[in-house]
Amino acid sequence: MRIAVAGATGNIGGLTAAALEKDGHEVVRISRSLGVDLTTGAGLDEALAGVEAVIDTTNCTATDRDEVVAYFSSTTRNLLAAGKRAGVRHHVLLSIAGVHRVDGNAHYAGKRAQEGLVSEGPVPWTIVPATQFHDFAAMVTSWVEQDGVAPLAPLLVQPIAPEDVAAVLAEIALGDPKGRYPDVAGPEPQDLVDMARRTYQARGRSVRLVPTWSSLFGPEMAGNVLLPGENARIAPTTFDEWLAQQR
Repeated sequence: MRIAVAGATGNIGGLTAAALEKDGHEVVRISRSLGVDLTTGAGLDEALAGVEAVIDTTNCTATDRDEVVAYFSSTTRNLLAAGKRAGVRHHVLLSIAGVHRVDGNAHYAGKRAQEGLVSEGPVPWTIVPATQFHDFAAMVTSWVEQDGVAPLAPLLVQPIAPEDVAAVLAEIALGDPKGRYPDVAGPEPQDLVDMARRTYQARGRSVRLVPTWSSLFGPEMAGNVLLPGENARIAPTTFDEWLAQQR
């Protein structure tokens, strides 16, 4: 089966492409560095020729709400329009569990806009909401760390291994569109501050973590907001198993 992966040079996109190729599928990798610009649509028609399914794993690193919404909206519109022209039968979008329960976060606003376009768009679709990844705590810490000190929100999350997310996306793309898929999550809830401490310890680094709510993650994300909903699909890899690979 010929499948396109948008955001293929990113972490999840690369893992998804590799999982598909391992099973013998033909993968079309889509990213700006590979000559396809989702923001303008340049190169999309050629890339999607003969493609049966598209998996969208694209990301946006901007922090301004309007900029994030504009990016996700333009890239999604272009991808859907080109998919319609190419006769794509299944559009699979990777989203975030709890995205509709958080108002103040710019990235979540962009993902909501993206979900809306996909669910109302011209290509049959599946939206896959996943919890945060196992490396999320370390990534956030790297964003805010200054002089060995990092203020970090005490979020409650149920992290999932990136490889598990990729496997689910690859599986779903091969089947029929399912609309909104159940949340996909790791096996156990974790505290973000403790995750960061343990990850940095495993990697041989020392950072002083200061639990606090900030402009990055506010109190509206406290409690069970970021945990998976009912009937979630639980992936197998635990945080401890992932952590053992970091040492």
